[in-house]
Amino acid sequence: MIKVTSDAERERSLLDQALATEALTAHFQPVVHIETHAVVAHEGLIRSALAGTALTPIDLLDLARARGRLADFELGAARCIVSQFARTGVDGRLLINLSAHAILQAGVRPEDVIEALSVPGFDLGRVTIELTERDIVEDAAKLAHSLGYLRASGIRIALDDFGNGHSNFEMWNEIHPEVVKIDRYLVNGLSRSAEKLAIVRALCMVAETLGADLVGEGIEDPDDLRMLRELRIPYAQGFLIARPSPIPAIQASRQYIDAITGQDVVVPPRVRGPVTARPLKAEHLLIEAPAVSLAQTNDHVAAIFSLHDRLHAIAVVDQGRPVGIINRRHFTERMAQPFARELFARKACSAFMYDAPLLCDSEQSLQSMADILRGEDQRYLSDGFIITRGGMYLGLGTGESLVRRVTEIRVEAARYANPLTFLPGNIPVTEHVARLLQARRPFVTTYFDLDFFKPFNDHYGYFRGDEMIRLLASTLTGDLRQDSDFVGHIGGDDFIVLFQSNDWEERCRQMRERFNALAAALFDDNDRLHGGIEAEDRHGNQRFFPLTTVSVGAVAIVDEFPNDAESIASLAAQAKRTAKREPDGFHIVRYRADLHTLTAVEAPAGPIDIER
Repeated sequence: MIKVTSDAERERSLLDQALATEALTAHFQPVVHIETHAVVAHEGLIRSALAGTALTPIDLLDLARARGRLADFELGAARCIVSQFARTGVDGRLLINLSAHAILQAGVRPEDVIEALSVPGFDLGRVTIELTERDIVEDAAKLAHSLGYLRASGIRIALDDFGNGHSNFEMWNEIHPEVVKIDRYLVNGLSRSAEKLAIVRALCMVAETLGADLVGEGIEDPDDLRMLRELRIPYAQGFLIARPSPIPAIQASRQYIDAITGQDVVVPPRVRGPVTARPLKAEHLLIEAPAVSLAQTNDHVAAIFSLHDRLHAIAVVDQGRPVGIINRRHFTERMAQPFARELFARKACSAFMYDAPLLCDSEQSLQSMADILRGEDQRYLSDGFIITRGGMYLGLGTGESLVRRVTEIRVEAARYANPLTFLPGNIPVTEHVARLLQARRPFVTTYFDLDFFKPFNDHYGYFRGDEMIRLLASTLTGDLRQDSDFVGHIGGDDFIVLFQSNDWEERCRQMRERFNALAAALFDDNDRLHGGIEAEDRHGNQRFFPLTTVSVGAVAIVDEFPNDAESIASLAAQAKRTAKREPDGFHIVRYRADLHTLTAVEAPAGPIDIER
């Protein structure tokens, strides 16, 4: 008689085979300290060696989860990883993946986890458990309690894949991991995405506050690696460093060393286009909240507040149109007074409403709502405001969210982008110069300034003047090398370009010639034919001004480095003024420590090589 094997029996057999020592093996991928390049840890990754199957470790994990044996499988895999790593004799920490679900599974004790990780002769204090969570953790506090037993044995905790899946700030705050690994989604393309860069910068601030070390996972691009270094993230892991291998790598790859030691300071990405490319409106602050009619009672209002414990206010409407707002705190205080409930519970809710609420249409921009912050009536701070659409009630907004978002918009616009060209402003320019100085790598600061721009602007008007400035901006950015050049608009018709390439002078002169040729097209035909315009000078006298061109002053920082960006800015401004008197509109000075007092500017002899 032929025995038929059911799917359940077959799966149970596969799991039993997988848990056998010879059916699982381990690979190890190194983690390096970015500044020292030293391999400080290895992540253990399980591999399946089941004969006659093509099951991956993920398949086995899913199978174990489905059969309620996830903890058995994960602890068996961990035991295999520790045993194999111990036999290699390699120094450093060992990172092992365990899911929060497995740790919290019924029947699993902290002692079971410690027993699985304990190998004779191997220090348990070298183990870091990476919490990998494919399911939502319902009780982060309970997980933190279980992890406390493991920490008491010297084990450290890491939060894996942060920025993807279910790794979140609640988990971070509850379990206080010693290490947080930034998911490859955020790391891949970090050097080219201003949005990812902003998120990772925020994570750096959180890590500093909560006392965790960050690891950038999935490093494959040299520029992404250098951006991690710029952000002062201490550790990195990925194929650029080394691929997983049965024999742990004890040093980083040559590819990694070349990427981290021999390249320019990476230029941070920026948001393309205006800061208001995705304008925020009042509807973006919308809180969907119930409203009451004029006829409804205070008892009804109290019931709504009781049901919605985070609701700060309730709108009062008349046939859908808002006519008042009831502040939660004021209402609660009034109803808490002696005999208030007996007197007012069945009366109309209009008794406690404020009849002049702040109304905002859902399409109103947050920038236009800034006037609210300047108004004399500051009730919006406690009452919030009512959001309408076509005059009809839509929802509520809070004063706190309005203040926060308007402030963010103002700060972003004022500090980081020129409103005409949307190029980085003074602060980003200064920050990048400081980064170049800190790296102590040669670079050149060039100051581009328009000649005879004021007469042109006065003669043709601001609209065409803005065209001239945008033309210079597009000329400078058109030949931009994203990996090493930086263009900033520091105000008016003044631009800064920071170069790290050795062909900077040739490219700089080409930019100047290209702009001068294109700028002539902004003059009327007759003025262009005569080579300029008749306009008033700064003293009100009528005189002739040539066609607008651009002058360039350059400061080469080669072998001496000032202590601050201000010294370079001052020298660049002086070099620019000298360039305006030169026949070719170009002047170069090599920075020397004795020039920082601005008593003189010397033109260097011969070409300046900044790639030494």
